[in-house]
Amino acid sequence: MMVYLTRRYRFSASHRLHNDRLTTEENARLYGKCDNAYGHGHNYVLEVTVAGDVAPATGMVLDLGMMDGAVQRAVLDRFDLMNLNLDDKRFRTVVPSTENVCIEIFDTLKDKLSGGPGRPVPRLDRIRLEETSSNAFEYFGDRPKSGTGKQVR
Repeated sequence: MMVYLTRRYRFSASHRLHNDRLTTEENARLYGKCDNAYGHGHNYVLEVTVAGDVAPATGMVLDLGMMDGAVQRAVLDRFDLMNLNLDDKRFRTVVPSTENVCIEIFDTLKDKLSGGPGRPVPRLDRIRLEETSSNAFEYFGDRPKSGTGKQVR
């Protein structure tokens, strides 16, 4: 029986939404105040959801300590208190929109969350990244959405 486990984490980071291939005017029109040359910051709320069977021996989908450690090392240590444009190699060439950060977190974590010896192996199901109280983004990987044959992006 499939069970979904979601853990919530928090980190703060700054970024500037700007595309060097666009003109100053195009960036201003597209990104507005988010194209501020000095950047701006967010207190992000990250939700990481894994899906898997409950291990009979432990009664758990995944060891929470293992999950917390993986997220700490792979995501929080990488992004917390950083300027995404300047401090992260990936976002020196990719616009660090929350959509792109969400995808990057998914891709970073997808192989790091496993049950371990003698435990079921869950799969990373979803990353949800809340940028503000009004904006949140979700990414489910490249798997097809149920019944449509279309990919979720």
